[in-house]
Amino acid sequence: MKKAFFLVLIATAFLSCKSSRIGSTSNVQVKFLDDYNITDNLTVKGTEVGGLSGIDYQEGKFYMVSDQPSMPRIYVANMAISEEKIDTIVISDVILLNKEHESLKEQHLDLESILFQAEEDNFVLSSEGNINNKKDPMLFRVSKKGNYVDSFAVPENLLAESIKKPRNNGTLEGLAASFDQKGIWAAMELPLVTDGPKPKLYPTKSPVRITYFDKKTGEPVKQFPYRLERIAKIPWLYFAVNGVTDLLEYAPNKFLILERGFAAGHGQNGNTVRIFDVDASLATNTLDINNLRVSFNNPAKKTLLYDFKWAKNYLSQEIIDNIEGITFGPTLPNGNQSLILISDNNFNSMGQQLNQVILMEFVPKS
Repeated sequence: MKKAFFLVLIATAFLSCKSSRIGSTSNVQVKFLDDYNITDNLTVKGTEVGGLSGIDYQEGKFYMVSDQPSMPRIYVANMAISEEKIDTIVISDVILLNKEHESLKEQHLDLESILFQAEEDNFVLSSEGNINNKKDPMLFRVSKKGNYVDSFAVPENLLAESIKKPRNNGTLEGLAASFDQKGIWAAMELPLVTDGPKPKLYPTKSPVRITYFDKKTGEPVKQFPYRLERIAKIPWLYFAVNGVTDLLEYAPNKFLILERGFAAGHGQNGNTVRIFDVDASLATNTLDINNLRVSFNNPAKKTLLYDFKWAKNYLSQEIIDNIEGITFGPTLPNGNQSLILISDNNFNSMGQQLNQVILMEFVPKS
């Protein structure tokens, strides 16, 4: 009996370590194509390119947001794709946010995601704020010159001094334009303390809230719960985390959701990055539910679409870094949609990291 159990463990481990460019669900298929590392220590107009925590693609240009609170900024880039490869990435400009505006000067702008609104010619940005210092998360617009335009109404339970206790460095993270272009989805990275625990090595009920905001009114309209996966690697040092970093709505109530985990003590191999195919059609609207621990709620249904450990043999340095952003990119030469992902290198403050850009192919099945 023990021998049979041991063989099952070996078989399970073997299957879980598959090497594959392709991930698939009943709805969609993705294929890993290439990765590209933006040069270390690159400077553009006196700023260091790093902390790239969000990315968007519109009208032939890429917009990448840097999460450095002392100098919040947006980079403008061009990317040349040939067949299934990234040939070059050229960062052509930087937009510095004007922090002197009355609505921004007292804020802690830890920018995490970006959307360019072509029809309004401005950007929507999310900021995690700083919960420990009582600085609220924000969802706001700025012009193409970096000037404040207006803000969305963040639900009270996500604010710094809420009795629902948002976690520091775990609030507003990913942004996605709604499929009908009428609203914006904003995802929390981690659960509110009153909603559930942070993910552990063992399975937990750790729901994050994903909120839909009406673009015209700026008001939150609905919200659904999304349960995080457990920590995937044993932390050999005292730190481990897993949370949502970004998302895309590819059809009504259907999403690609990016989860990024990290376990300390693994050197440059501490990251776990997974894309899930998510269906929120039957999920409970939790906008007016105060406590997800005690109130019944039906979370969004999720299916693993791609785990970047499958791509290890195809990555240029066999490393998947701190991937925090995802966007639909340009159409590929074969006519299919591209996906572009980007990593936040933390300005190499915690050891050598990469400004890594991932190219994938996205194919819906219906």
